[in-house]
Amino acid sequence: TQEVTLQHLQQDCIIPSFASMEETISHQSFIGAVVDAAKDYFHGEQFDIPEIRISHPINGRIPSALGKKASELTDEEKTLFYQRMCFCFEIPSIIHDEYGNRLALSIGGVRAYNEINLYSKKSVERFKIFIGFRNRVCSNLMLTTDGLQDKIEVLSVQELYAAALNLFHAYNPSKDLHLLRTLGQMSISTSEFCQIIGRMRLYQALTPNKQKRLPRLLLGDSQINAACRAFVSDVNFKSTGDSITGWQLLNLLNGSVKSSYIDNFLERNLNCTEFVQGIQRAKLGDSEYAWFLG
Repeated sequence: TQEVTLQHLQQDCIIPSFASMEETISHQSFIGAVVDAAKDYFHGEQFDIPEIRISHPINGRIPSALGKKASELTDEEKTLFYQRMCFCFEIPSIIHDEYGNRLALSIGGVRAYNEINLYSKKSVERFKIFIGFRNRVCSNLMLTTDGLQDKIEVLSVQELYAAALNLFHAYNPSKDLHLLRTLGQMSISTSEFCQIIGRMRLYQALTPNKQKRLPRLLLGDSQINAACRAFVSDVNFKSTGDSITGWQLLNLLNGSVKSSYIDNFLERNLNCTEFVQGIQRAKLGDSEYAWFLG
């Protein structure tokens, strides 16, 4: 992914349209709707400038440049938009310290044009909006089910604004903070960590029918390998003895998914939280995630 500014989206990018020439909701309008909803809901708080990352640039040209060689095109004859975009901004006035790490309440969203059919008449557009705490030490985002709306379908910016407000109303930050504290109280021995990693690898080789009998796991081999390397060498969350905490495991897994594609990052991030919660329950005798502990 590449980091860009809001000004770049506003001034240098075209807005794709449907076949009926009705315009789509632009990336910048999406960002603006969520920011406006956040400022209205968290009235009086401080807000950082949104960090924006994009991928999959779609290059084109204006009609008068048809037939020209690509090397001969001027900047005015080129068009550009990005198929996928994510953004995130912190509310620095809502900060909590957990286990020596500063957590900031963060809000953002994801949008992928490949999820809609631009060759049809205007229809609903799909967006994802999230709210959760981000670890300022490493930029790891920690999401729970209450903090993610990953199937938002709207026709207008006004509906996007309303969807964001609904998410903020339903979200309970105290509940998330309590979860993070309890994870920090869970101890996972090195042998248990190795067992968990081994089962996560084995999960990839199971038949679809066998996978359906187990809790879903969205992390693949590259994420599992990254978590293993971090277990040994991560400055903030590596093992320094015979065990790690659930808080460390969550951050090892969260860190491993940061290189995921924009359009599946949030689902994987949420899956990390679900997985570590499942391990916590399994250590208390629950059977749902017991398979991963052997």
